[in-house]
Amino acid sequence: MVESNFHLLPLLVSIHQFVTFALFGLIWTIQLVHYPSFHFINENEFSKFEKFHSTKISWVVAPLMIAELFLSIAFLYLTEFSPLYSFLFLVVLFIWISTFTLSVPCHKKLSLGKDSQTIDQLVKTNWIRTILWSLKSLILCL
Repeated sequence: MVESNFHLLPLLVSIHQFVTFALFGLIWTIQLVHYPSFHFINENEFSKFEKFHSTKISWVVAPLMIAELFLSIAFLYLTEFSPLYSFLFLVVLFIWISTFTLSVPCHKKLSLGKDSQTIDQLVKTNWIRTILWSLKSLILCL
C-alpha cells in the first residue's frame, strides 16, 4: 500500500461503499420496477417518456458511475494493484462496457418509439449490471 496516502483510505472506503450501495439500490429498482414498467407506457407518449427518462436518470446515475470509476482507479493506485481492488476495478469496467454496448443502444432505439422486443432486451441485458453491482456490494460488505 502506498504509505503516503494511507490516511486517505478510510474516507475513500466509506465514499466507495456509499456510491456502490447507492448504485446497487438504484439498479435493483430499475431492474424490477422501472424497466418492466416501460411496457405500460402509452405508445403515443413513449418517445417523450424515453427522452424524459434518459435525461433525468442520467443526472442520478452518471455522477455515481463516474465517482465509482475514479474511486476504483484510486484504489488501484493506493493499494498497489491489490487482487481485491484489481477485481473490483474489472467489475466496474464490465459495468461500463455493458452500459455503453447494451443499455445505451436499447435506449437509443427506444427513443424512436415503443418497441416491446427492445424493452425485453433492455430488461434481459440489464441483469448483467444488476448482478455485477450486487457482487460488488456483497464483496464490499465482507
